[in-house]
Amino acid sequence: MIGQVETAEENTVKGGQAKAVAVFGAGGHTGRFVVAELTRRGIAPMAVVRSAATLQREGVFGSEIDIREAGIDDDASLDRAFAGVDAVINCAGPFLDTARPVAAAAIRAGAHYLDVTAEQPSAMATFETFDEAARNAGVLILPAMGFYGGFGDLLVTAAAGGWTDVDDIRIAIALDTWHPTKGTRITGERNTAQRLVVSNGSLVPLVPAADDLEMDFPEPFGRQNVVALPFSEIPVITRHLRPRELHSFLNRAALRDVRDAATPAPKATDETGRSPQRFAIEAAIRKGGETRRIAARGRDIYAFSAPLICEAVERLLDGRSRGSGARAPGAVFEAGDFLDALSAQVPDFELIQE
Repeated sequence: MIGQVETAEENTVKGGQAKAVAVFGAGGHTGRFVVAELTRRGIAPMAVVRSAATLQREGVFGSEIDIREAGIDDDASLDRAFAGVDAVINCAGPFLDTARPVAAAAIRAGAHYLDVTAEQPSAMATFETFDEAARNAGVLILPAMGFYGGFGDLLVTAAAGGWTDVDDIRIAIALDTWHPTKGTRITGERNTAQRLVVSNGSLVPLVPAADDLEMDFPEPFGRQNVVALPFSEIPVITRHLRPRELHSFLNRAALRDVRDAATPAPKATDETGRSPQRFAIEAAIRKGGETRRIAARGRDIYAFSAPLICEAVERLLDGRSRGSGARAPGAVFEAGDFLDALSAQVPDFELIQE
């Protein structure tokens, strides 16, 4: 059973001074985790979907969740759905298609906007398109506030400890498996843009290395064969830091999984809906002769994006953020404190400072 489909006006009357967050794409795999996490934190989620009837048939949400219908091709429906909310979380990919209309509607509503895109061109376009409008509206726009993108930026910022101009940043990710969601599959087909890295201080197209690379990760991974594969952390990090070199890597085992059409979707193995997938990530930042490192490990990259983005929303709503405009999380939040909060709240997540 799901909640009632209601008009924005009805909810505004009922909501009083309570903070409300619209979750666009709430019926998707990550969206469901986000709705559950907001509820756990005592923040009222508004589930925004294309079809409430579909959710009702699937029995996705309980009666306590308010449902609103909207589509990216209907600005009026987005305006109705976002009326009266304090923030909008976009979980509906491909973000190359959804980010622009959803972010524009959030700004019209006077609400903060966040998404979980791993797509470099989407994050870059959001930064470039909405910075001035968000500043004028006094809201924050945080694209790529998920596992790929914002998480790496927070780790890098925490390890950098005040460095802004650095010689080299390396981010390495290992997954024991990568069972992609339907949304990940669709996004991969939609996103055909050339991937970018930073070399000699400039954004340049990735040139895949011919040689096999190996990197060491925290247990249980150990030494892994990796491939250069940058995601949205590149435009996010360069939004506020100035590395001469910035490169990202993914272990080849995970890449084989996600490229194999036969790899199944994630399967829940606990009451929260998490899959058994394990991840590890390490960031190394070098300036001159000094290198600083930080690492983390946890479970289920899709599920982990929910407490990550919801922690950001909670800090936006209670004033633990800086400025307005289209920003990177490392420029908006105290990165170390943010990561410590995740360590205290998220099961199976561990921060490893070296």
